Amino acid sequence: MKTLEELNLVDDFLVNSLTSHKIYGEQSARYILECILHRQIGKLTVVPQRFFCGENTETHGIRLDVYLDEENGEIFDIEPDQNDGKEEIVSLPRRVRFYHAKIDAGNLTAGDTYGSLRNVIVIFITTYDPFGLNRMVYTIKNGCIEVPELEYEDGAQTIFLYTRGREGNPPEELKQLLHYMEHSSIENAPSENLKKLHRMVTAVKRDGEVGLAYMKSFEREERIRKQGEAEGKAEEIIRLGRRFEKSKDEIVELLKEELGVKEENALEILEMYDK
Repeated sequence: MKTLEELNLVDDFLVNSLTSHKIYGEQSARYILECILHRQIGKLTVVPQRFFCGENTETHGIRLDVYLDEENGEIFDIEPDQNDGKEEIVSLPRRVRFYHAKIDAGNLTAGDTYGSLRNVIVIFITTYDPFGLNRMVYTIKNGCIEVPELEYEDGAQTIFLYTRGREGNPPEELKQLLHYMEHSSIENAPSENLKKLHRMVTAVKRDGEVGLAYMKSFEREERIRKQGEAEGKAEEIIRLGRRFEKSKDEIVELLKEELGVKEENALEILEMYDK
């Protein structure tokens, strides 16, 4: 795991900490949005890691990285993403479809008409090329296949920003921002606006509360990792014990010895595996 100082703005924790910071949050979020959208942004309410739960325990929910609500304006979701596995890339359009659906459902209250649905822009900032065309900007909107020029405005828009893209003609400021987000150092902040953003990033990294939160997140991830390793090891011990026809007591002894647990814990693990 990286140290806090090593994090870049394409890392979830840092972009959440920056945009939700009590001093720099709204200012930094506005600059990033204005750079991407090439227009002024109104007053923003920043909700880091906004959750939209499923309807029940059987349905899927989502956690949005940076949820931005513009006063009397649009709703934005910024998702830095480094999950470049083949399956993740292939499913990305459906993931975005689901994000739009959950955001819309969470913003249409009982009694509201569909016409009151607000415009939603989901922005993915990726360190991989989501569509293989080497473009920095891919803007996606719904339209009519038979009549492409037909005006069809449903208020939904998705922007994919590939930090290393070269094709197309993106604004220089956007190119500089995306490069900085992937490599967040002063050397990659050539403009005054980016230098200002870098000062905010540096201040956030030095904030004691942010450092404490990062340490806690590291400890939580380490516990999850160790738990996963222990569960995998326990499963292998039980599987091999049964393969070689070991008795229940012998398997319990193996679990105690290999995992360093008490007998009651070893019995619980064995019972969980049997369920």
